[in-house]
Amino acid sequence: MANATLEFGEWPLERLMTEVCGSGPKSAADLTREQATEAFERILADEPDPTTLGAFWLANRWKKNVPEELAAFTDVMCERVDYAEPDADPVDCGANYDGKGDTAILGAAAGIVAAAAGTPVVAHSGDRVPTQKQDAYKHVLDELGVATELTPRDSAAMVDETGFGFYYQPAFNPAIDALHDRRDRMGVRTFVNTIETLANPAGADVHLGSFYHLAFAKKICDTFAASRFHDLDRVIMFQGMEGYDDIRPGYTKVADWRAAGASDGAGDADAAGDTDAVDEDADAAGDAADDGDDVTTFTDYEIETAEYGMDFETDDLAVDDVAADSAAITEAVLAGDRTDRFADAIALNAAFRIYARDDVDTLADGLTAAREAIDDGSAAAVLEELQAF
Repeated sequence: MANATLEFGEWPLERLMTEVCGSGPKSAADLTREQATEAFERILADEPDPTTLGAFWLANRWKKNVPEELAAFTDVMCERVDYAEPDADPVDCGANYDGKGDTAILGAAAGIVAAAAGTPVVAHSGDRVPTQKQDAYKHVLDELGVATELTPRDSAAMVDETGFGFYYQPAFNPAIDALHDRRDRMGVRTFVNTIETLANPAGADVHLGSFYHLAFAKKICDTFAASRFHDLDRVIMFQGMEGYDDIRPGYTKVADWRAAGASDGAGDADAAGDTDAVDEDADAAGDAADDGDDVTTFTDYEIETAEYGMDFETDDLAVDDVAADSAAITEAVLAGDRTDRFADAIALNAAFRIYARDDVDTLADGLTAAREAIDDGSAAAVLEELQAF
């Protein structure tokens, strides 16, 4: 322990548990940035014994991490990520790595359609990540015959060649991949499940994600803002099916964050078609931005997906075999052979990617661009290019 303290600092996990975060959800204190940094450096170096590591992860789950802690964890992770930036400036899509088990994964199809419409997209995931270890981006792309176990440089080349790229966690984020067995033995999610989706291996300026509750979206946006590694222009998140980046049908919340100097969130809500739920803090931040202050804006608003063609329920997007059925749906929709609820859902998800990058002024314009990319065969052509890559 003395050697570990000399190497890392004065805060081994045992001390953090005793003096800071281990006293239970009501009385535990938050870690400082320095404490959180040291803790995760120790974890990635495999310094804590399994019992202490498990206790630390569970204590953080109980007390719930604040953005400053998550930003520190994220920055430690990002220092070890093998980044490969394409020439294109894609939208970064990092859905929950532990996957989905009930409804179709639409993000691969949506990303391909967006790419065909002129919006480059990057997706990234691992392979059977704890705790759910269900189907993710990789498994749908495998079923489609698209190469997934690529080096980061090959992934960047895929983006530039086709408009869509996949980054494989073991290749670009080996430090997190090395935690697989210890995470698996925990049996519950840890903060690693959150931060691994924020790795942004292509160095994109825009991140698209999902949330169950709006408070989580705000936490993620604040995490990006507090990160000393990331410098994003925009984060857009919506209520996704099974926590994935597939927008759920019906009444849905959207969260939209912009960095200082970008247009304010009120305009974004209006562009999406609903200004009733603009966050008051975002209005104030927008006013400050107009005055030249160095502020960010956070806006939330609601959409009714039926107004964009998704006039059905989440259960209507259920499948029996998530990876295989999602791949078959992707091929059929992109070929124009399906014009049903799955085609509508894929088009709207593609529209969000196009809109997130500001390639269109409104979500409705993004939907038009997505449908045109399917109808004129451009999306099917991108899939063929991916399969040949």
